[in-house]
Amino acid sequence: MSKDYFKRVSEQTPTRLWINNPTAEEANKAIEAGAISCTTNPTFCMKILTNESEYKGVIGIIDSIIKEEENDSKAADLVQQRLAKKIMDIFLPIYEKNPGEQGFVSIQGNPLADDDTDHIVNEALQYKKLGSNFITKIPVTKAGIKAMEILITEDIPMIATEVMGISQAICICEMYKSVSTKCGKYPPFYVTHITGIFDEHLQNVVKKDNIDISPDILWQAGSIVARKQYKILKDKAYPGIMLGGGARGLHHFTEMVGADMHITINWKGTADKLIELDPPVVYRMFNPAPQHVIDELFKKIPDFKKAYLEDGLNVEEFAGFGPVNLFRTQFINGWNYLLKTIKERREKII
Repeated sequence: MSKDYFKRVSEQTPTRLWINNPTAEEANKAIEAGAISCTTNPTFCMKILTNESEYKGVIGIIDSIIKEEENDSKAADLVQQRLAKKIMDIFLPIYEKNPGEQGFVSIQGNPLADDDTDHIVNEALQYKKLGSNFITKIPVTKAGIKAMEILITEDIPMIATEVMGISQAICICEMYKSVSTKCGKYPPFYVTHITGIFDEHLQNVVKKDNIDISPDILWQAGSIVARKQYKILKDKAYPGIMLGGGARGLHHFTEMVGADMHITINWKGTADKLIELDPPVVYRMFNPAPQHVIDELFKKIPDFKKAYLEDGLNVEEFAGFGPVNLFRTQFINGWNYLLKTIKERREKII
């Protein structure tokens, strides 16, 4: 009997599946399909709130929390912790079999405070109390880099997220290598490339600025940057594992197959669709784009050039880079949805 797609990927390649923002049901399905770990982000609670089968339970959690916590921001954080803990418990048996390697569940804190290093550090230290399989997820921005520098010394597992440009990846890897060498702590470390959000941003730019470029060339942009980042991380023997994310199409998984990296995707619309389509397992990560494709992207889309060049951005520019800002805006919208729900429940209970 033929095995499902992701199980064949795991058997035939070093590429591994993570699941993103799952419901409890989706988490269990993902594990059965071959997922080894899980990511959540600040839109997680909104997703659970808008899931019909989960809504009543989440409202019950919110109602119980707001009876004890008067501050809406703190209440939102507690709601996220409660929901994430549920997923952590589902993945815990995997972690216990492969401690420090599999079974992680990430939590990324309040996006409205992601420019506050102390706040980020305190969030991570608090979340660590939820369980051994917690892994913090922190943006590679000026404030986030400083926070990760501190958390390395605390031996906190971490995902460096919102990486859109090669310069961000190099910067965070160099920091990790330097700090861990000095302090002797080497916590599990993952370096993202948020390929799908990068592509979404470029598509928005092309539409807004009416740029004349072939959709076939534009389709390749994020994967081209991800391939270069992967090669640099391997060639320089940087610490950590590359983690693909932000998928907006099936190719944001399939184009990475064959790499010694992990990829996190949503269950609905991506993982379930790949299982349904059951494509052949083909090594695609090492298929270079023709130079004329890169040249056209360079010429017509400045943000592609900024992402592709090793010195395309400096640390001060990371947070304001177009695709990073797009991702953060999505997080803020999700967080504000949770805050709005909390406010509405307070008014209803009163």
